[in-house]
Amino acid sequence: MGSALALSLAVPASGQTEHHGRKYKPLAPAATITVVVERANNGKPISNASVVFRASKEGKDQGSLEVKTNEEGKAKIDIIEVGSHVQVQVIANGFATNAMEFEVPGDEKEVVLKMEKPRAQVSTYEDNDGKSSTRAPGVQEPRPIAKPKPTTPAFPQTTTPQTPQATSSPQ
Repeated sequence: MGSALALSLAVPASGQTEHHGRKYKPLAPAATITVVVERANNGKPISNASVVFRASKEGKDQGSLEVKTNEEGKAKIDIIEVGSHVQVQVIANGFATNAMEFEVPGDEKEVVLKMEKPRAQVSTYEDNDGKSSTRAPGVQEPRPIAKPKPTTPAFPQTTTPQTPQATSSPQ
């Protein structure tokens, strides 16, 4: 009887498998994408620029992610699936925003974005005087004119109240 019990424990019950839990689905192969951000006028790298990646595959949005560039002007990401359509937008202080789109056909992709200084904005709008807008390149709003603050002494001077003196009236 003891050997029959040991044999029944070793054989799994019918209909049960040894694999329990959720089904494992392997991740799709991901590409390594490197974006190099440079100055357009001299090719020097721009550090600390924000690089926003927006990926989609087969018309389905896969999300977005922002990465900062390093000292060499490079932003690297390795989680976007091979075969995805990627939109990249670069925002850096002192430069006009730049963007580009591309496909990710293989395991690696490197793109270079040249950043330019802001140019004068062209607008069909007019200011309140009926004239064309005349803002300098890169200036969104004029700075308010600072009014000087009135100066007040740190310690107010104390004055002794004067008491009216009694005057005698002639009689």
